[in-house]
Amino acid sequence: MTAVTTTYRRVLALSGPLLPVVSFLGRLPTAMCQLGSVLLVAETSGSLTTAGLVGGALAAGQTVAGPLIGRLADRHGQRPVVLIACWVNALAVAALVAAALARTATPPLALLGLLAGASVPQIGPLARTRLVALAHRARADDRLVSAALSLEGTLDEVSFVLGPALVGLAATLVHPAVALGLAAVLLAVCGSAFALHPTAVAVRPVVARPAADRSPRTARPARTRMPRAVHAMRVSMALQGAMFGACQAGITALTERLHQPAQAGLVYAAMGVMSAVAGLSLALVPARIGLPARWRAAAVALIVLSVPLLFVRSMGALYLVVVVLGVAFAPHLITLFGLTERLVPAARLAESMAFLTSAVVGGQAVALALSGRLADMYGPSAAFAVAVGAAVLVLVVALTTRAGHRPTAPLSVSPAGPEEAAADRAQTS
Repeated sequence: MTAVTTTYRRVLALSGPLLPVVSFLGRLPTAMCQLGSVLLVAETSGSLTTAGLVGGALAAGQTVAGPLIGRLADRHGQRPVVLIACWVNALAVAALVAAALARTATPPLALLGLLAGASVPQIGPLARTRLVALAHRARADDRLVSAALSLEGTLDEVSFVLGPALVGLAATLVHPAVALGLAAVLLAVCGSAFALHPTAVAVRPVVARPAADRSPRTARPARTRMPRAVHAMRVSMALQGAMFGACQAGITALTERLHQPAQAGLVYAAMGVMSAVAGLSLALVPARIGLPARWRAAAVALIVLSVPLLFVRSMGALYLVVVVLGVAFAPHLITLFGLTERLVPAARLAESMAFLTSAVVGGQAVALALSGRLADMYGPSAAFAVAVGAAVLVLVVALTTRAGHRPTAPLSVSPAGPEEAAADRAQTS
């Protein structure tokens, strides 16, 4: 554990202790809004169909617009993009709360849900990009970059456990509107703090060469080409999201069958906690075990550890199987982020990180709808079978994808000039 502690101290030294705090609080609303919007609209409209439409619109907006926000950050820098997105997102969430409380009709509610999803500031993916840039500027080795991605993956896991828990607590004690109101405040305050943090200058927009250095045929910057393996990783990440959605549907159906529906959130949270612990533990994996091998190993683990879900019939067994399955989730997610960082062109790193996150959201939303219907018709095992099937497909993708060496240079960052030097002093103070 001493080695792990030392490694993560080095990671925190890259940005200073404040950045992980504001990035965590800034991404927490994303985990709160999906469930919060469904509970709020169900409470105010009395219609689960309307609530499902609003929640689906929110997920669709985030899935489609996430990579676009990442691309804008690549081109124009993180600071202006995050500042605009976090305030638009905060206002959209606040407007959704007001409209729901006013019992507005379904179409306007769905449009507000779509806007709330499309304007998510993508703080998680951009925090990864920023930390990777800081690591490269410090000339860190691949092991430290991997540890940085592990830390970011753990922050994501904790946010997706704590976010729904806060929503559930607020809905039980007060009203779902309180949770979404808190989310809007966090977006405005912590999203702005993330954008204005001195490390925002670590990632510079990639610009074209001066005109004097280009021939007329190259006057327009060439489109950076994405390696084929990156598309396979996005499919694998969507399949991971499908596992999340199928597990959520199966857990909900089984706890209802066992007459303990209140346990569903706790079971899912237990899985997330174990996944977060596994993510932090990746710093112990020897450097000689490469990322492609880790991807295949994680895929095998997903299959082996998800199959027991098909045979769970009691609450104790459900807790045991789900917690053990959580061990495989974070290693798969973090490995795909690491491979993407290695393979994508420098000019499209933020876009690619956001694409992976959107793939998880999209896969989860589709699988949740499908698995929920299957669970209603055939029981919890049918939903869990979708999770097992998705795990098998993850292994197929991992075995058939050649994720080799980095084809492009590491992420380009500006030399540490006066502004960057001031940022370094500020972040470590």
